[in-house]
Amino acid sequence: MLRHLFILTLVLIIAACSADVNTARMTMTEHFDYAMSLYQDEDYQYAMKEFQAILVQYPGSAVNDDAQYYLGMTYFGRKQYLLAVYEFSKLIRDIPASVFVPQSQLMLAESYYELSPPSTLEQEYTIKAIEEYQAFIDFFPTNEKGAEAEVKIKYLQKKLAKKDFESAEIYETMEYDKAAIQYYGMVAETYHDSEYAPIALYRKINLLISKDRVPEALTDIDIFLKRYADNEYAEELTEIEESLSN
Repeated sequence: MLRHLFILTLVLIIAACSADVNTARMTMTEHFDYAMSLYQDEDYQYAMKEFQAILVQYPGSAVNDDAQYYLGMTYFGRKQYLLAVYEFSKLIRDIPASVFVPQSQLMLAESYYELSPPSTLEQEYTIKAIEEYQAFIDFFPTNEKGAEAEVKIKYLQKKLAKKDFESAEIYETMEYDKAAIQYYGMVAETYHDSEYAPIALYRKINLLISKDRVPEALTDIDIFLKRYADNEYAEELTEIEESLSN
C-alpha cells in the first residue's frame, strides 16, 4: 500500500513539474530541446502543448519543421491517428523541402494503417493506407523503409480481398448470383496475387456454368489455368473445359 502511494506521489510530482516549467525565458533551441525531452520521456500530453507553442512562437524558424513533425508523432503516440494524419499532411503540404517529408509520408501511411478496421467493416482507411504507402514507395524509391511499406500494402490488400470475398459468399448463399459473380470477379482481378483469388475465380466459373454462360466460363477457365496451373482446382477445371468445349 505504501509503495503504491509513493509511486502515485512521484507521478504527481513529475506531472506538476512538467506543467510548471516556465519556457518564456528559454531560447528557441532550448524550448525545442525541452519539448523533445518530454517527447522522449513519452510525456506526450505536455510535449504536444510545447510543440504547438513553438509553431506559434517561431513560425518559419529553423525548428519549425522539426516541431511540426514531432507534433504529429505526439498524436501518433497518443493513438490520436486522425490528428496525426492532419499534422503529417500539413508538413508535407506546407514544408515540401523539409528533411522530414519522407518520414512524414511514411507516418501518414502508418496512421491510416492503425485506423484500418477488421475486414467486416468499411475499409476507407485501409484504402487510404495503401495509397499513402504506395506514394511513399513512388516518391522515395531508395528509402530503406520501402520494403516494409510493400509488406504492409500486401497485408492491407489481403484484408480488402477478404472483405470482397466474404461479400461474394453472402450473395451466393442468398442466391443473388449476379452480385456473387461480380464480387468473385473483383477478387480474382483486383487481388489476383492473394490467397482468395483462385477460389474466387473457381466459384465464379461454377456460377457462370450454372447460368449457362458458357463462353464466359471458358474464358475464365483459361485465365485460371494460366495463372494457377498448380492449384488444386486446375485438374477439375481442365476436365470441365474439355467437356464444355465438346
